[in-house]
Amino acid sequence: MKEVNVVLSLEAKEVYDHLNSRSPFSKKERMILKAVNYKIELIKNNFQYGEPIAKDLIPEEYKEKYRINNLHRVELPDFWRMLYSVTAGNSEIEIIAFVLDIIDHPTYNKKFGYRKK
Repeated sequence: MKEVNVVLSLEAKEVYDHLNSRSPFSKKERMILKAVNYKIELIKNNFQYGEPIAKDLIPEEYKEKYRINNLHRVELPDFWRMLYSVTAGNSEIEIIAFVLDIIDHPTYNKKFGYRKK
């Protein structure tokens, strides 16, 4: 079985570090951080864990910046989302799950072009 490594983008790492620094003082941040850590473990065990996003719905920002052709969404507490892409690693025995973003619901809606009704 291929090993799955999870790597955070700079943006995702910033949010992760923010959640980590705020978690001792905020129940909300602690809850989201705990969920992120749990979901990362699930992805390590099954890289297809997240819900796949249709290729035509992948934001151009991600396609251009990261040159991805697949995107998966994982739901987190308080309507937050974690978005990741899967790619082959440097060896034939490795898969990389690249976490692009850990974002709140309004930011998610904006990135995907959803509007309020």
